[in-house]
Amino acid sequence: MAKQNVAEQFVDILVRAGVQRLYGVVGDSLNPVVDAIRRTPDIDWIQVRHEEVAAFAAGAEAQITGRLTACAGSCGPGNLHLINGLYDAHRSMAPVLALASHIPSSEIGLGYFQETHPDRLFAECSHYSELISNPQQMPRLLQTAIQHAVGQGGVSVVSLPGDIASEPAPEKAWETALVTSRPTVRPGDAEIDALVRMIDAADRVTLFCGSGTAGAHAEVMQFAERVKSPVGHALRGKEWIQYDNPFDVGMSGLLGYGAAYEATHECDLLILLGTDFPYNAFLPDDVTIVQVDVRPERLGRRSTLDLAVWGDVRETLRCITPRVRAKTDRRFLDRMLKKHADSLEGVVKAYTRKVEKHVPIHPEYVASVLDELADDDAVFTVDTGMCNVWAARYISPNGRRRIIGSFSHGSMANALPQAIGAQFTDRSRQVISMSGDGGFTMLMGDFLTLVQYDLPVKIVLFNNSSLSMVELEMLVAGLPSYGTTNRNPDFAAIARAAGAYGVRVEKPKQLAGALKDAFKHKGPALVDVVTDPNALSIPPKISREMVSGFALSASKVVLDGGVGRMLQMARSNLRNVPRP
Repeated sequence: MAKQNVAEQFVDILVRAGVQRLYGVVGDSLNPVVDAIRRTPDIDWIQVRHEEVAAFAAGAEAQITGRLTACAGSCGPGNLHLINGLYDAHRSMAPVLALASHIPSSEIGLGYFQETHPDRLFAECSHYSELISNPQQMPRLLQTAIQHAVGQGGVSVVSLPGDIASEPAPEKAWETALVTSRPTVRPGDAEIDALVRMIDAADRVTLFCGSGTAGAHAEVMQFAERVKSPVGHALRGKEWIQYDNPFDVGMSGLLGYGAAYEATHECDLLILLGTDFPYNAFLPDDVTIVQVDVRPERLGRRSTLDLAVWGDVRETLRCITPRVRAKTDRRFLDRMLKKHADSLEGVVKAYTRKVEKHVPIHPEYVASVLDELADDDAVFTVDTGMCNVWAARYISPNGRRRIIGSFSHGSMANALPQAIGAQFTDRSRQVISMSGDGGFTMLMGDFLTLVQYDLPVKIVLFNNSSLSMVELEMLVAGLPSYGTTNRNPDFAAIARAAGAYGVRVEKPKQLAGALKDAFKHKGPALVDVVTDPNALSIPPKISREMVSGFALSASKVVLDGGVGRMLQMARSNLRNVPRP
């Protein structure tokens, strides 16, 4: 039997770690690994058109499955293209192993053709980034990289020169048992005791939830019922905490709506659950604050904390809920629920007048129809920019749907690549890319990846021929919009020319039928919806502090748009408020 080389050993270890696909673009230094994949039945090579797409796709697959995923780029410029998608995966805590193949080992440091230093370049967007300069480092280095990615939640990068990949693997190479899942973390007894005392002493408790509440919906609801707490959320917490939530008061932040801001500022005790919400201007500085997070380095970096609790949200709530005294006073909760419902009533009215006749089409209307027609277990990938607004306001979570975007890194062009990774996990599951025309055109070449693999991704293109979020930022800063206009083609015609289903929608009455037809189509489909670039409404007064859209006062800008089915939920919750 022929002796295994380093590339073959590398691929075998990936398979043993549960990796099913390696996304990338082939190239000379990467060829030994790609050839090893060709001969290995348990892993597939997924050919994309741009390495950035490979990293975004791997990150999305990891977020959907919770398993380790992988991407690869050839030496120099090839692997350098991975960096933006890897930043996004790392900040999303998605376990991704990136293979950065390298120039010949004897030429490193000598200014060779395509030379970069990937072990340095990726240091900031990874938990682990190391160079294999000798076959004897295998398999230990790769195993260490995998365990960093899985154990710490994020990216590991292995740089591998092409000549080293072709060399024989070490004799009698030992292999450790691989870590493929993370443990739960229970807080210490002292922190649990202190948290219980603080909750019992507070009259008004508010919970503000992030993505760390994934898998803890039942525990959050049980705790909120026990202490009569309003429950707000950040954008990344929306899919995990908003559904079936009789305590919901909406979302805070730039895209916020409802009473979440008031609930966090008018309480006695604010408990931040699994959130690294970055906009500290939206958080109070005059209430008692507790933060619960599984990542200790995140504790206290946004707010001055009165108590830091290191632990999983679910395990923490399981520890404290039976111990805290049940509160009977609902006045604060009921007042916030009413304020929330009143707030939603006000903003909805502006987007219910003649929207079905408005041309160009209101993007809010597109998002609301999309929400109604999409499957109950659909995966939505959302472009950064105004698509974030429409997803935050209109896509209704239910515990089965997923909403993935570049919510921490804030990259353009993420939705289409993430849809590729999401769809490869399950071809029968509906995957919808909510793409803006700016983001879509940035990586439009990988629409061809959908066609090549016949991936049934449905792209709903919000085509307003502008970079409208940037335009908003300019207006907020008192600047005239400049450099934000796109001269766009008929994207549906491009889709059809590429061999996919494409339809263009210019009138509201065409929308529902076009979406239904696209969803029925068995392969990739693109619905090019011409939307109103002036859909945003500017308030009569703009303060000087509204700089770049992220100051506290920017919450009053524009984003007063409708909120879809959330109003129905708010009304239902309000009906449950006891009457005197």
